[in-house]
Amino acid sequence: MAKTGKGQRFVISSFIFIAFLCTIASINEIRFDHLLRFSKCALSYASNNSSMEDPPLSIKSSKDEIRVLIGILTLPDQYQRRHFLRLVYGTQTVERGKVDVKFVFCNLTKEDQTVLVALEIMRYDDIIIMNCTENMNKGKTYTYFSSLPDMFNNESGGSYPPYHYVMKGDDDTFFRLDNLVESLRPLPRDDLYYGYTIPCSHMDPKNHYMSGMGYLVSWDIVEWVSKSDIPKKHLEGPEDRVFGDWLQEGKRGNNRHNAKWSMYNYPEPPTGCTHELWPNTVAVHLLKTQEKWIQTLKYFNATQDLKPSKLYHIP
Repeated sequence: MAKTGKGQRFVISSFIFIAFLCTIASINEIRFDHLLRFSKCALSYASNNSSMEDPPLSIKSSKDEIRVLIGILTLPDQYQRRHFLRLVYGTQTVERGKVDVKFVFCNLTKEDQTVLVALEIMRYDDIIIMNCTENMNKGKTYTYFSSLPDMFNNESGGSYPPYHYVMKGDDDTFFRLDNLVESLRPLPRDDLYYGYTIPCSHMDPKNHYMSGMGYLVSWDIVEWVSKSDIPKKHLEGPEDRVFGDWLQEGKRGNNRHNAKWSMYNYPEPPTGCTHELWPNTVAVHLLKTQEKWIQTLKYFNATQDLKPSKLYHIP
């Protein structure tokens, strides 16, 4: 009888404990099958990760992620060009990285700009307005690069650097974002200067400077530009050549990469700086007309991800 009493007490205690668990689960709206699945995942993770030397997949992936900022230098009034480029870049996908495309210009000077640009920012959040007067070769590029550390170093949610690489691009250049990221993957993440070596006939990336169609530097060079006195003393002149002058004088950008011929001018008219469109392209420059843009987008099959629908018919 004593053993029977103990058995009954055990059963009653177990029942009370299970009821307590049910009550807690009910309060928190958690189903036991979720708890079971969580337990299985925890046990599986513990068995497969017995050593701290093998970090979780998310940590490994973060080392592979490449973050790129492309600043397209343009003018406040270029509304239609910005909307067009949003279509061009907003429909591209990047498999193993993050690319932010932002439009960069100086202070607004007209009443209509303060309204229309503000609406663009509210809708797209892809505009950088710098504290400067619009210019082409009198320091706008310096203002762009030198302003970025203050803008982004404390706005990245803890990630440092906020971007591994920063590019200056033209609004007549078509960048293939995924190809750009993959071309950067094997390259250093510091002291890097990447682009199309000038003049066209030269292949040595240390031949002074990269073409203004689009050149890229690592984040440490961006910070150097913002702090060094060298750029401040030399602001005027063709902006791509001036940028090369800074790096040469400051002995920066020692890791140089010539992206020729994955970067090139549009095939027509033919010159020593161009060739036919080809699949391994990173950037096509001098798309000065709508027709050149259309031919380029058609070649790279930019609309291949268009989903069929009863709402439209596009041949």
